[in-house]
Amino acid sequence: MSTQSQSIVDIQGLNKWYGALHVLNDIDLAVASGACVVVCGPSGSGKSTLIRCINGLGSYQTGTLRLAGTTLGLNASETAAARRQTGMVFQSFNLFPHLTVLSNCTLALRRVAGQSRAEAEDIAMAHLEKVRIPEKAKSYPGQLSGGQQQRVAIARALCLNPRLMLFDEPTSALDPEMIKEVLDVMVALARDGMTMICVTHEMGFAREVADQVVFMDGGSIVDHAPVRDFFGPSGHPRSRLFLNTVLKH
Repeated sequence: MSTQSQSIVDIQGLNKWYGALHVLNDIDLAVASGACVVVCGPSGSGKSTLIRCINGLGSYQTGTLRLAGTTLGLNASETAAARRQTGMVFQSFNLFPHLTVLSNCTLALRRVAGQSRAEAEDIAMAHLEKVRIPEKAKSYPGQLSGGQQQRVAIARALCLNPRLMLFDEPTSALDPEMIKEVLDVMVALARDGMTMICVTHEMGFAREVADQVVFMDGGSIVDHAPVRDFFGPSGHPRSRLFLNTVLKH
């Protein structure tokens, strides 16, 4: 387990309730810079709630959550600054339909980072190259396939040069033939050393690039293991049951 000084994310005793529903139960998790961590588990286990808390999109009641050395929630300006070091990719692509691909990617660069149009477009085109879709820069989201839209969403998140990328089931809304093109981009990012936390059921991706796998059930982390141990024959019984179900489909 990484120490706090080495971790870009450090969570201790995190709890969150929706009314009487205990959705995050004493979560402890540290993610080292450069690591790729896959979070998996059945629906309703708290995976998306956890990743939204890490990005500051969700609040929590007790415990501590440190992002890039900043404890979220104590100071509004410090929390906002820490959040700017993360990029988030959602299940739905969340692109602005009235803007071109290039404009979707340059919007935050110009409004948040204060870049000129020329500077922003150069940065955006470099990231569209990275996700293998530069030829669609002048297209609108509605003219793209789901896989292409998700690659644009990844490029947009990368434009602000985040230290941490968060993925919340990025392939679950895609047709099977489009999943590979998105996973290929994520694999390339992981191999380039991007720190990543990925909520996904794509166990092939986890096996290929993850350093650690976190298995959640009922709002708790039931299993947290190096990828080899997670997929090994002596893995946690609940994880094995989950894998047997997922890998059959």
